[in-house]
Amino acid sequence: MPTHKSAEKRMRQNERKRVINKASRTSLRKEIKSYRDLEKGEASKAQHPRISSIIDKAAKKGIIHQRKASRLKSRLSRKTVSA
Repeated sequence: MPTHKSAEKRMRQNERKRVINKASRTSLRKEIKSYRDLEKGEASKAQHPRISSIIDKAAKKGIIHQRKASRLKSRLSRKTVSA
């Protein structure tokens, strides 16, 4: 256990951030999975900007790395283009 007051505060902050990040990561994964489950015709160009925005926001918040966000968007866009 921390002995300093600032270390105790840091522990509280880290726990709060961990819970928030976990929830964000879970919702991101659910959105990506639901997009992948769509039929090729349904994965229209109207849905792609929405999922791209969600991925970009997650990268901006530090939930995922920027390169991973780019990779995800690229792979998901292939599904949209081939439809």
